[in-house]
Amino acid sequence: MGWFMRVFGFLVLCLSLSLPCFASPACKVDVVFQRPPKAAGHLVELLRKAEAGDRTAQFQAGLAFETGAGAEQDYPEAVKWYRKAANLGYPPAQNNLGGMYLRGLGVAQDDSEALRWYLRAAGEGYLAAENNVGFMNAAGRGAPANDQEAVHWYQRAADKGYAPAQSNLGFMYAQGRGVPVDANQAVQWYRKAVAQNYAPAEYKLGLLYFEGTIVQQDFPEALRWLHKAATHGSASAENEIAYAYEHGKGVGQNYLEAEKWYRLAAEHGLPEARKNLEILAARDSNSSPRRTSDASSQSVGDSVPAGVGFVGGRGPQ
Repeated sequence: MGWFMRVFGFLVLCLSLSLPCFASPACKVDVVFQRPPKAAGHLVELLRKAEAGDRTAQFQAGLAFETGAGAEQDYPEAVKWYRKAANLGYPPAQNNLGGMYLRGLGVAQDDSEALRWYLRAAGEGYLAAENNVGFMNAAGRGAPANDQEAVHWYQRAADKGYAPAQSNLGFMYAQGRGVPVDANQAVQWYRKAVAQNYAPAEYKLGLLYFEGTIVQQDFPEALRWLHKAATHGSASAENEIAYAYEHGKGVGQNYLEAEKWYRLAAEHGLPEARKNLEILAARDSNSSPRRTSDASSQSVGDSVPAGVGFVGGRGPQ
């Protein structure tokens, strides 16, 4: 049985970066978990097992120290335990250690080292890591940008049902990156991901119908998916719903509703929404403000073991 069958939960690092920013280590990587945080359990007992060489316990200890769920948040300590489990060949720890290097948490930021650990976990068929290798290639992080290689890794994880990779593969088809633009393929892969209630895919599918560039524009369908994404925690979807109210796209123009949704998105950590609130406040009759969006984002995945379900604060999707 593969690793992806033994890991029942995962957390997702969702990036809201423009393409020029993708390649920059200085760009902030926001973590969005998919379920409410749970404490790691009895930390003393967990650490006893970890000290005895139990790699699952070592990984869980790393997770507890990274997230602060069940232990005081301590990134260097998280790296220590992830590294112990990773060196024992545990793919979830290899993947999460890569994530620490990607974000520079507890270690010096190092894209090459992040990619090295992602590749080790991906070599074991670990789905989150396969997706992350795809992201690193798409973003040009740790290696020269290579969209064809990104599609290859996304496809590997997507074919096994991993929602973040399915969403990212849909994005590549929608943008024509590494593959020809193909609206049918984009919609197909987004729909596979939304069948798992994956909010970033719901947002991206809504955006396809909202913009109508590669599919026929359909505001009711767009808003249906955007509201689903907002319900599942997408601040970007909240931002887009606000824009619809601000400009009367598929709904009656309503500045109060626009302000409400922009404010929700801003409270949930989306910088673009804060800018849009400022634009809304400063609008005048001679201009038509344009909202700031994050339509070029892709997502990176980390992992949580069986029995430890997580979700954290919302961030850009």
